Amino acid sequence: MAAALLTASKVTKIFGTGHAEVRAVHEVSLEILPAEIVLVMGPSGSGKTTLLSMLGGLLKPSAGSIVLDGIHLTALKESQLPEIRALKIGFVFQAFNLLSALSVEENILFPAQLRAGGIAAARPRAAELIEKLGLAHRRRALPKTLSGGEKQRVAIARALINEPKLILADEPTGNLDSQTGQEVMMILHDVARDQGYSVVLVTHDPRVEDVADRILWLEDGQLRDRKSEQHNWERDPVCGMRVDEWTATEFTDYKDHKYVFCSSRCRERFDKRPEHYLTKREQSADG
Repeated sequence: MAAALLTASKVTKIFGTGHAEVRAVHEVSLEILPAEIVLVMGPSGSGKTTLLSMLGGLLKPSAGSIVLDGIHLTALKESQLPEIRALKIGFVFQAFNLLSALSVEENILFPAQLRAGGIAAARPRAAELIEKLGLAHRRRALPKTLSGGEKQRVAIARALINEPKLILADEPTGNLDSQTGQEVMMILHDVARDQGYSVVLVTHDPRVEDVADRILWLEDGQLRDRKSEQHNWERDPVCGMRVDEWTATEFTDYKDHKYVFCSSRCRERFDKRPEHYLTKREQSADG
């Protein structure tokens, strides 16, 4: 078996002190292998984003250690972490986090300032990513003119520009419709398989289970052994996506029944025309 790219040992994060103390993550240990896709699931408030932030060097653990590609992140000074994050880790966020004044190409190239040769040396790599992710016709467009799917593809290209070994994605499909979300997931899947990068995803999207090598369940800040058969699966009445009721964040009560949605977009559509979607679902079931 290949040596782990990332090792976290008894990582703990505590916020506050005394009666106000909150133990967001408690003694979590895990290993991420090269070219592996690992999904971290769990209820809202279970510590998933806190754990991801520590793995990426964005947040310092209260206790425990994290080693990435032989580098002890937890032993580094704060001033040393930005370069490690830029060169070793690619981040993909739900909110995209694009710079509004920069074009698609400029956003992708922005992290390359810290790599050898700088932006000039990274231009061929950016051109390759722009072509591969279907953004050639949007190269000079500003973020405000892009669709959600285009923004997330730009964010993925930006995460890949410095050829990091680890990709950390926090709800990468959360602001996308089901079809676009599936496209984004397959891009991340191909990144792991074709380029050998490790991908760690925090998400409520159950479709990711189909492409993940491993699924970790985080609850009350601790990793637990929880099998997918124990999840309470529901169908989004708008898009038909399978949704885990344990991890879903969008609900609507209608005629004494609670409906679960994959995203706020689907919930808003249902709230406007509930009978339309319920009738449509009944017709699909009959067919």
